[in-house]
Amino acid sequence: MHLGGVSRSDLLRRPEPRAALLDALQDVDRLVLLGDVLELRHGPPRDALAAARPFFEDLGRVLAGREVVVCAGNHDHALVAPWLATRALQPPEPLGLEQRFDVTPTHPAVSPMLAQIAEWASPAHVSAAYPGLWVRPDVYATHGHYLDCHLTVPTLERLSIAAMSRVLRRPAAAFARVDDYEAVAAPAFAWRDAVARDAHTGDALNGLATSSAWRVLRGDGGSGGSIVRSGGGRGRAGGVGGALAEARRSTLRSLRRRALVGAFPLAVAALNRAGLGPLRTDVSTGELRRAGLRAMGEVAARLDLGDAYVVFGHTHRAGPLPGDPDSEWRGRGGARLVNSGCWTYDSVFLSSTPGESPYWPGTCVLVEDSTQPTPPVLKRLLLDRTHAELAPARIAEPTPSPG
Repeated sequence: MHLGGVSRSDLLRRPEPRAALLDALQDVDRLVLLGDVLELRHGPPRDALAAARPFFEDLGRVLAGREVVVCAGNHDHALVAPWLATRALQPPEPLGLEQRFDVTPTHPAVSPMLAQIAEWASPAHVSAAYPGLWVRPDVYATHGHYLDCHLTVPTLERLSIAAMSRVLRRPAAAFARVDDYEAVAAPAFAWRDAVARDAHTGDALNGLATSSAWRVLRGDGGSGGSIVRSGGGRGRAGGVGGALAEARRSTLRSLRRRALVGAFPLAVAALNRAGLGPLRTDVSTGELRRAGLRAMGEVAARLDLGDAYVVFGHTHRAGPLPGDPDSEWRGRGGARLVNSGCWTYDSVFLSSTPGESPYWPGTCVLVEDSTQPTPPVLKRLLLDRTHAELAPARIAEPTPSPG
């Protein structure tokens, strides 16, 4: 959900998209919020909590007397950091696939932010799970952030974790337990949380620069969506002077694009030589999907999840969808992967046709509790919405993207 993002692409802060989810929750017994509930990478936690409050208050009214389980992801790992710190004071015990604890406003020491969420969501019952939970004996749900340890796409997160892995001499190729992943991932999350604790972060750390880079490297431009000014204008200076200034800006953008595209393969090769790989230069939407699924399948195999359904959301790419190759959604150990998608509007990954992209927001996964288990079902709740209804106010139209 990334509630509190500075781009205001987090749809559930807004009443209209939120209503679609709340309607879908009328008959469910339990809601699992699958990590990155709050956007804590963009600025102080108080800002994210303020943006999230209306959602949790509405959620409490709809799910009164029922359960809300909060998992932590990489963008809100700080939700469980106090609990993990308290756990470290006790006799050592390996982290399992599912650690559960209740959250109440009267016991904020476990996690002050979770305690605040529990207060707002009352009378629903709030609990926490980390790094995931067994929703059903054959369905394991987790945010999926451990997949960055095996990802072949050179994201900042991937490089941070790879560097930590080298410093600690804990190669991902040897991972076999939750502790292995947490040992290299938690420090990488902690420094980014610390940077954002007291002030807003820049584009390099909040992810906006990465999104722009993907757009350029895929070859669909680097200027993003059109910016709407008050009164509907484009905010460009008129006349010959304005035209010349725009021409200069266009030339500079073109030069920057060429420089980035030319330097990228060289940079990836250098990172691989430095032992931070293996990394690939392909950042097409198809390869982003395949790389994320390969990495999540690797995590499932190393954590011995067998042929369970593994529901995750870290990469935001919902699926499997009709037309997706079944083989891509099977981990090497047999895990059946399901991605719950996202509730953020990111024009970088959307086509001009509403609902066409697998990154179109507004998705969730329904898991039935029955004696004859059925596969988890992907629900796409915002397919009837338009770009104008979902885009942040400052964006007039999306940038078309392949795939």
